[in-house]
Amino acid sequence: MHTSSPSLPGGTWTLGDATVTRFGYGAMQLAGPWVMGPPADRDGALGVLREAVGLGITHVDTSDAYGPRITNRLIREALHPYPESLLIATKVGANRDAEGGWPTARRPEDLRQQVHENLESLSVEVLDLVNLRMGDAQSPRAGSLAEAFETLVGLQREGLIRHLGISNVTAEQVDEARGIAPVVCVQNMYNLAHRNDDDLVDELAVDGIAYVPFFPLGGFTPLQSEALSRVAGRLGATPMSVALAWLLQRSPNILLIPGTSSTAHLRENVAGAGLALSDEDVAELNDIGRRAKP
Repeated sequence: MHTSSPSLPGGTWTLGDATVTRFGYGAMQLAGPWVMGPPADRDGALGVLREAVGLGITHVDTSDAYGPRITNRLIREALHPYPESLLIATKVGANRDAEGGWPTARRPEDLRQQVHENLESLSVEVLDLVNLRMGDAQSPRAGSLAEAFETLVGLQREGLIRHLGISNVTAEQVDEARGIAPVVCVQNMYNLAHRNDDDLVDELAVDGIAYVPFFPLGGFTPLQSEALSRVAGRLGATPMSVALAWLLQRSPNILLIPGTSSTAHLRENVAGAGLALSDEDVAELNDIGRRAKP
């Protein structure tokens, strides 16, 4: 269910039993380069998290694989004890290797270990929301998620997880997961230039399930970037602002989790996402996605 919010663009959405701001914050960029190691400016990273909550953001996205084990500890130091209104979403299904890769880790024992590591690093007894990450570092991959998702359902029944989501998945995997247990959100790559999930976004909206896009400016061709910059220039806004505003206006079930390690950039993203796009602006922006289709 979507409701309005006076302070943040996009209002709010109900994730399971929690009401969250549609404008959230993704913590991945708080780790070091290539999402490995600690941040260069640790105090700055803590400041960004506190500013996010201070602005009224109630949805923070993280994973113990970020760093690894860096962003969760920063979240704990900056925000614990957590405000009752704050929902922290984490992700399991991948680890990190010494080269900074993201090898899959979806065996039942891997997932149980990751859930317990997230509980410890965030210093909580129950994880608000756990997304099962499927596919690989490049894209979703076809295949059953049943064993992995059922493992998380078991941990949910043990009282360690409140809500379940899925990430980097195909439409078929969404259907499979929903046939096993309730899913409150789907987290995939989706933006102006990459609209393969258009139908999925609409189907989930009808069923009251959130869609959480990542990489709002990822994978644009030079021509697509030029088209976005042209609209942004006309509106006196940044391309990121226009991309975020388009996502918020695309469907009420879309929740944003843009990341940044800069407090100033965080404020800019919040202000930019509130940009009012006219029907003509939206039509021109929609053409960007159409150019990506064969």
